[in-house]
Amino acid sequence: MRVVLQRTKESSVSVNGEIIGQINVGLTLLVGITHDDTIDDIEYVADKIVNLRIFEDDDGKMNHSLKDVNGQILSISQFTLYGDCKKGRRPNFMNAAKPDVAKQLYDQFNEELRNKGMDVQTGEFGAMMDVSLVNDGPVTLIVESK
Repeated sequence: MRVVLQRTKESSVSVNGEIIGQINVGLTLLVGITHDDTIDDIEYVADKIVNLRIFEDDDGKMNHSLKDVNGQILSISQFTLYGDCKKGRRPNFMNAAKPDVAKQLYDQFNEELRNKGMDVQTGEFGAMMDVSLVNDGPVTLIVESK
């Protein structure tokens, strides 16, 4: 499992011009699922994301977690995170899980975040989406389960 997370002041996702998910302060997640991901990967990544201390305290130090700042999550499925660009000019997406498996794990991941007390908004799995965000910092990190 691979997640690109961005600390955001606000973000939203639209499908066909209609906003379907929107948050204020929190994290925008681009979530990639690969073939051998399991519930253990989901639990590890969700715990890591919720507890990463990447929000600033009163002294401007990154000492607060998403939980500490009562932040929200905008979670977007992103199979292209497993694109392999080593050969040729067109990425190979063979490392991305098949859509039926990926959707189930993506839904479980979002539910795990909710079970940890997070307010989670999502995009629409498999849809063409427009994602807008104001990156705070900018702070962008990659969390992987492997």
